[in-house]
Amino acid sequence: MSTNIILNLQLWKVSDLGVVFDSELSFVSYCKEKIYRAYSMVGLVKRNFIYLTEEAFVTLYKCLVRSHLEYANSVWNPRRQGLIKDLEKVQMRATKLVLIVKHLTYKERLVQLKLLTSKYRRLRGDVIEVFKILTGKYDTNVTFSFEKHPRL
Repeated sequence: MSTNIILNLQLWKVSDLGVVFDSELSFVSYCKEKIYRAYSMVGLVKRNFIYLTEEAFVTLYKCLVRSHLEYANSVWNPRRQGLIKDLEKVQMRATKLVLIVKHLTYKERLVQLKLLTSKYRRLRGDVIEVFKILTGKYDTNVTFSFEKHPRL
C-alpha cells in the first residue's frame, strides 16, 4: 500500500516599501533586480560623463548607484556567495569609469576613491541596526498584525 501525499504549496510575493518578499524569504529575485538597476545607473553615468574626476564620480556613484544597492539592505542582505559577489561586481565595474584609477586593482581603486566595499557597508549597517535594537532606539510598543491577503 503506497500513500501519495500532495503538498499544496502556494508561492507568493509581497512588496512592502519597495522590498519584494517571497514565500521563501530568499530575496534572490529582488537582489537581481537591484543589481540590474544599479548597472543601468552605471551605464547612465558612463554615457553622459566622458571624463570624471574622482570627486564627481564618488558623488554620482553614491547618489545614483549605491542608493539602489543599499536601500533596506538590513532586510534583504544576501547570504549566498554568488549574490554577494554580484553586488560587489557592480562597484568593481563602476570604479573603472574613473580614468585616473582605471589601471589600479579594485582594492587600490577603493582606497584612492575613499570608498568601502559593498560587503563591508552591509555588515556595518547590520551592526548599526543591532546597536539600535539593543540600546532601545526603536519603539518597543509597536504591534504587528498579520492577516491573510484576500487573493491568497
